[in-house]
Amino acid sequence: MTAGRLVHTGNVIVDVVMYLPRLPEPGGDVLASESHITVGGGLNVMVAAARQGLPVSYAGMHGTGPFGDLARARLAEEGIEVVQPRLSDRDTGFSVVMVEPSGERTFATSAGAEAGLGPADLARIVPRPGDQVYVTGYSLAYAVNGPALATWLGMLPPEVAVIVDPGPLVAEIPRPVLDPVLARADWWSCNEREARLLTGLAEPAAAAAALAARTGRTGGVVVRTGPDGALLAAGDRTPVVVPTFPVAVVDTNGAGDAHVGAFAAALAQGLDPVAAVRRANAAAALAVTRRGPATAPTADEVDRLLAAHADSLG
Repeated sequence: MTAGRLVHTGNVIVDVVMYLPRLPEPGGDVLASESHITVGGGLNVMVAAARQGLPVSYAGMHGTGPFGDLARARLAEEGIEVVQPRLSDRDTGFSVVMVEPSGERTFATSAGAEAGLGPADLARIVPRPGDQVYVTGYSLAYAVNGPALATWLGMLPPEVAVIVDPGPLVAEIPRPVLDPVLARADWWSCNEREARLLTGLAEPAAAAAALAARTGRTGGVVVRTGPDGALLAAGDRTPVVVPTFPVAVVDTNGAGDAHVGAFAAALAQGLDPVAAVRRANAAAALAVTRRGPATAPTADEVDRLLAAHADSLG
């Protein structure tokens, strides 16, 4: 039984996914071998957490139109509570996702209603003791959401944990937004590229340690290192390498989201940080064996993978 819930302040959008033999050159065109339209963005983290048994509330914005309808239907399907009323003057945004044969993906995003989360909207969110508030860098980079969230996070009670994933737009987050969010973050989860952009340090362990020194709370920093697993850094302690599990990669889309969602659920279940990262590694490993963004595994699937590797985990 978990304590609290994950309160997601990010952005549910619609993904237009295309599987390509290669990315098109400038001015060129490439025929997709397969394509589909699905709900993604912030949904992926919420699905990952919910499938691990953590109650989830979506506190971001959503719009009026076909994409907004699709987003709400998908949230309802996963049993995720919607906090905000729909915006009447715009639809939910969308992202074009281009997936190469290696599983690597490239995005182009058109923002919609989710980019309009302001102070009055945040006032509707009432975090409870034991809750975890999730913040994404996509929101922090938006002109409306970023400043509103930076202020609102500073007013949260200390017993509410904050988990931040800066995402691919990390370099676009203004310093007046980034600094107070770092100061309030209990956990900061990012990949190697994002850690490098934030710190200027190419070596992941050094970047993780530098980020841990900048977070203002008692948690720490997780730097996801792809096939090598993840690094866990807390305070002034040497970062710990938490290895992942060997799998055949099909699609890396949503792997980071599966990782942070499972990590949040593991923390809520009372696991220590190393065990929580290990469980998140297992969730991400299973996610990349499946096509699509919201491919996070269930708790039982993660349990089975961990059990199968129990001897190597010590």
